[in-house]
Amino acid sequence: MTDPTQADVFEIGIDPAELAEEDLFRELSSLYRTRLSTLRHGPDAALANHFKRTAELETEYMARHPGREVDQDRLTQDF
Repeated sequence: MTDPTQADVFEIGIDPAELAEEDLFRELSSLYRTRLSTLRHGPDAALANHFKRTAELETEYMARHPGREVDQDRLTQDF
């Protein structure tokens, strides 16, 4: 078995579309909790996988919740 390289991103996790709502939130929470550590200390393959999985899960969340709850008080300016 060879060492993973940046191009060799592992397929990890269930297809987000197949996750129950509770599982989707659990997976997103886990990614956000480990984000800084992965960014600072993870090898390139782990960081690439983190980027990929975050995008997959966030895309699924947005597909399920296109009218998501937006707290207008959190916005300090128009972007």
